[in-house]
Formats: sequence, C-alpha cells, structure tokens
Amino acid sequence: MPSPDKYPTTPDGRYFVVSDRLWRTSNPDLAPDARQQLVDQLMKARREVSAALKARDGNAERTARQAVDAAKRALGERGPVWWTDGAPDLNRRMVANTPYAAWFAALQA
Repeated sequence: MPSPDKYPTTPDGRYFVVSDRLWRTSNPDLAPDARQQLVDQLMKARREVSAALKARDGNAERTARQAVDAAKRALGERGPVWWTDGAPDLNRRMVANTPYAAWFAALQA
C-alpha cells in the first residue's frame, strides 16, 4: 500500500490519490502471504516490461504487459471491484470530480 503521507488514502480505503487522481487500492481481504506473492509477480512483470522495451521486443512486451494486468486484477486494482456495497468504480478519475472532493480539499487546507 502506498505511503499515506505522500499518497493519501480515501476514508473508505478504496483509493489512494496521486497527482489529484484516484487509484484503486488492493483488496484488503487478501491474505498477507497471497498479497505478497501477487506483488512479487507484479514487480517481476514490470521488470520484464522494462527489459522488453529496452530490447524492442514487441512479443515479450505484450506478454509482460499481460502479466502486469493479471497481477493487478488478482490484487483487485483492476477488473471487478472488491467491495460489495454497489458503489461505482472511480478508478483513475480526478478526485475533484468525485464524492471524495470535499475530503481531499480538506486535506489540502
């Protein structure tokens, strides 16, 4: 999970904010060991994307990006939301255009 000092997390724990944009957090119901395995897979896949870009290997890049996507979906950061109350997914939205606007503005004051 991102540093709360640098990247504040919404009161409901669903998002953290980077450059005034909401990003979905990982599913907090994941077991710590399972979460760590998925984070390890994600970091490995990101390194593979970087290596593929350096090598200008389009096939390896596609494969690595698919691995990144799979890990992020398993973590709950993409795909179906992990919460069950029916609230919409606001991932990647500008926080000022969401129900979190007042909360975020109060942090900036």
